[in-house]
Amino acid sequence: MVALYSGLRAPLWVAEVWKPDYSKDFRLPLLTSAVQAGLPTSVEELIEGKISSSDLLIKNRRSTFFVKVTGDSMLDAGIRPGDTLVVDKSLEVLDGRIVVAQINGELTVKKFRFDGKTIFLEPDNPDYPVIFITEEMEFSIWGVVTQIIHSMI
Repeated sequence: MVALYSGLRAPLWVAEVWKPDYSKDFRLPLLTSAVQAGLPTSVEELIEGKISSSDLLIKNRRSTFFVKVTGDSMLDAGIRPGDTLVVDKSLEVLDGRIVVAQINGELTVKKFRFDGKTIFLEPDNPDYPVIFITEEMEFSIWGVVTQIIHSMI
């Protein structure tokens, strides 16, 4: 596990990085109607077909990987400790997108910002500082976060 910087509270770390295993992909029933919060509807009436989890999560199979995160610097973006992020390295890095970045050999997840002159990485938690990228830093973007997967239990 690598951390971008040390401080009083843990930054958002990348704990693990791995590629999807499509050999274990399977298809689940697809409900095409919204789930009602009122009277129950028969599930059999709503099933239109099947869809795989990778169809929902992955747009570019060859350029997608997963990262597991820890820390709370992106809480306001909905990224919590223990979440798994789906990251696509083929997508264009645009201002405001959440990215996995490497700075001086360490990985972090932050919002990419570019004001025309300066690149900086912005946390989505006011308790953390903005990271300004300088020429002295070894910096690269590993990919753009496309999905957040987190458990509800």
